[in-house]
This record gives sequence, structure tokens and C-alpha cells, in this order.
Amino acid sequence: MADVEEVEVVVAHSERATLRVGDVFLKIDADQTRTDVEVEAMAIAPIPTPEILWRKPPVLAIAALPGTALGRLGEPSKASPAAWAAAGAAVRKLHDAPLPPWPGQSLDEIESELDGECEWLMTNGVLPADLVTRNREVAQAALRPWAPVFMHGDLQITHVFVDGDEITGVIDWSEAARGDALFDLATLTLGHEEHLGDVVAGYGANVDLDVIRGWWSLRSLVASRWLIEHGFDPNTPGCEFDVLRSRM
Repeated sequence: MADVEEVEVVVAHSERATLRVGDVFLKIDADQTRTDVEVEAMAIAPIPTPEILWRKPPVLAIAALPGTALGRLGEPSKASPAAWAAAGAAVRKLHDAPLPPWPGQSLDEIESELDGECEWLMTNGVLPADLVTRNREVAQAALRPWAPVFMHGDLQITHVFVDGDEITGVIDWSEAARGDALFDLATLTLGHEEHLGDVVAGYGANVDLDVIRGWWSLRSLVASRWLIEHGFDPNTPGCEFDVLRSRM
């Protein structure tokens, strides 16, 4: 690292920051319980994860993964259908693993959060009421009992790395918990509906597509205020607001 000429800011906001220094990522989190979860989840996950180099709170240093991210929300993915299928297979392996020892959100907590965010979006005129109402109806399909699995919890396509058609690793495990398998599949394919078939084929199990669509709407509704308040734009083409509009 002594020979590195620059530091890249990967992401930075009031809660956390990630810096890249050469082949090392330095993750700084205001809430060390999230880092505790990330470290333990990577230790027990049955799929490739980054190597932890050292930890000195509030900093966690991890090695860069080979390959590139599966894609990015709002941009076409350059990854092959086989790579998307491999991602689905990796997710299935995770979901088949023993449950982590800590719980996730309850169904009641998720529904309460959803209703609060819908109210905020409409009260503040962020989105038209009919758009919010329609997506709240679509989201209802996700609000049903599920058999909990080992869920990554934030399986955005930027968190899945591939080299050719092979998965080289999955990063950012701070939201890992017991949860709904279809939430992970929905997060992975959010804004990339055209690759849902590839992911499901790799996953190798029957999937209720209405529930997937429900999670697309739910995640987009719930995430919008956080994104806005932390300097991100959910109205960027192909991102959360477009996901919501596509359900009209």
C-alpha cells in the first residue's frame, strides 16, 4: 500500500464510507454492530467472500475480489446470461445453508416501515399518490409468511462479482440475517427484470414471480427516502422511481 498513488472514495455518506487503496478496501462504519454482522456472516457463508485483512474499529480492511461487479442499477449489465445464472446458483447455496444465529426483521416491522415510507412519499409530494398507492398494492404480495433462510439482505448487483461466467465473491454482508429467500432474488434483479429468468434458472427452484414483483415495489418504496437524504437520486433513469413506474 505504500506505493499507492491515490485513494478512491467508493461510497461516502453520514453512516459509512468505503475507500479503495490499491487492492484493499477500507470500510468505516459508525455502527460497529453492522460490522460485527458482516464479519460473522462472511465467516459462515458457504459462498466466496472477500478476505478480511484486519479490523481496527471503526475500520475493517478487506481484500479486493477478482473480476468485476455483475452490473449497476440504471445501466445495462455486460455480464453473460451464464453469469447471472451462476449468481442464482450461489444465492441458492447460501439459502440452503444453516440459519445465522441472529434474527432479521419481522413481517410486522417490514409492513409498518413500508406504510410509514409510503405516507412520507405522498405527504411530501415526492411521488404521485396514485403511483405510491399502486405499488403499495403490488408490494402486498411480498407480505406473507415465509420459511426463513440465510439471507444476504442487500444483494445488489454491485455486490456480486464475476469473472467471465464464474462468481468470484459477494461483498457487503452487514444486512445479512434470517429472512425471505425471494427478497434476495428480488434485490439482485431490481431494475434488471430481463435477467430474472437467468437467475431463477440458476437458483433451481420454483419462484413466485408476483412475490418478486412485490419485493421490487416494496424495496423501491422503502429505500427512496434514505437515498434522497443521503445524496443519491432514485429518479436516475433505470433506478427506483422507474421500477415503481413500471408497475403502473
